[in-house]
Amino acid sequence: MSDEQESAPHLSLPAPEPQYSQDATKVPIGSEQGAKFDALGPLVVNSDGTLSRIANWPNMTEIERERTKRILIARNQIRIANQKEKEQEAGPGSTS
Repeated sequence: MSDEQESAPHLSLPAPEPQYSQDATKVPIGSEQGAKFDALGPLVVNSDGTLSRIANWPNMTEIERERTKRILIARNQIRIANQKEKEQEAGPGSTS
């Protein structure tokens, strides 16, 4: 290695951005817990228990987002309750 390469300053990566932006919205989900929405939008609980996001969230107007959040909160609670019932019916120690 030459002296010039050894004395060159090392470049570093920028600091990571926080996981949630400052403008994230906290929405109550029926308990002391809450859910934060970031730029990707809210999580959707699918009927099979998997999670997904709304693909066109960034393109929605504020009114559309409010309506969608209201519907998702109710639907997600029902789907989570259904998943818990399925787990209880399956019994302890069973792996689906």
